[in-house]
Amino acid sequence: METWIYFTLLAAFMQAVRTAGQKQLSGHLNAMATTAVRYVYALPFAALYLFWLLQHREIALPTFNHSFIEYAMIASVMQIIGTACLVAAFKYRNFAVATSLAKTEAIQVAIVGALVFSTALSLLGWLSVIVGVIGVLVVSKVKFTYADVFQNPGAGFGLASGLALAVTTLLIREASLALNTDLMVSAAVTLVFMITVQSIISMVYVYFQDKNQIFTMLTKWRLCLFVGITSVIGSIGWFTGASYQNAAYVKALGQVEFFITLFLTYRIFKEKITKMEYLGMFLIIASVAILLLWA
Repeated sequence: METWIYFTLLAAFMQAVRTAGQKQLSGHLNAMATTAVRYVYALPFAALYLFWLLQHREIALPTFNHSFIEYAMIASVMQIIGTACLVAAFKYRNFAVATSLAKTEAIQVAIVGALVFSTALSLLGWLSVIVGVIGVLVVSKVKFTYADVFQNPGAGFGLASGLALAVTTLLIREASLALNTDLMVSAAVTLVFMITVQSIISMVYVYFQDKNQIFTMLTKWRLCLFVGITSVIGSIGWFTGASYQNAAYVKALGQVEFFITLFLTYRIFKEKITKMEYLGMFLIIASVAILLLWA
């Protein structure tokens, strides 16, 4: 298999595990503090990974150029906006609909990439993305009604979250490619740069919002460390995958995260899988097969 496939599958698995950790952490911290943990506790490990990679591949740290800084800075802010929109969606009626709409990120990556970055997909590539998104929506077991989609502000926040995260993924790829160096190294440099910016932004916000949250972040260091480590491993996977391959293909393959999450959930809690969930998982697997075998 190609390099991007390994890294994307790693990212999907680690994101599923990290989400479980964040859900537990959210019982102790507010939304922004929980988000800050993802960056602050990940930063030292991201820096160590970059240092090791530079030594291992015997490559000098690339010089930042205007394009890289511009793309990476905007991507950093867009990722925070995407997370904030998703959190905002939870405050409205039927947040399950909002969350599901946020998961249309894969198809939004394909559309924005084609319109803005001229990264067109093949016909089978589009089919893979669409089938995967449908599979995710089926697995989500959400019934979409007119009121939930068109009269629920949460739905708008959900779509906005998906769009912001889609733009983030596309800009990560552009920032990495702008460095004009080894792709694994450029992905790592982009990761460290963005996590540094995001750590500063989120911690400043948390400080002025509620200083006590910082103390809690320190006392719950074991859980925070778990979230940080799983987050950085997942990010290494996403950033490297997006550096090697069209971002839409990376996100399409990344839909297997839902399959992994569902599998882990039922293995742990021994719950029965419904026919609709089997259908959704089949569609996700079908989309991956189309992507890897024919697209």
